[in-house]
Amino acid sequence: MAIAHTPVYEEVYRFLISSPTPEQIISFHASETTQERVRQLLDANKNGRLPPEEEMELNEFENVNHFVSMLKIYAQQQLAGA
Repeated sequence: MAIAHTPVYEEVYRFLISSPTPEQIISFHASETTQERVRQLLDANKNGRLPPEEEMELNEFENVNHFVSMLKIYAQQQLAGA
């Protein structure tokens, strides 16, 4: 199985291998660089200027965002049950 090596995945991989606590997971957010890139892609998409490779990149950000959101929900449930 191939491992995605894009910056957003690498950012999440580095965070997860640091063995974060549930509290750290809940407070995790993407770097300013990543957030700025997402803003650029969303702006280009809104204006109809998003080439196919950047559309794939935006989809990847959305997938990672969904994963991290679910991870945060799970961490919150773990803390609530502790």
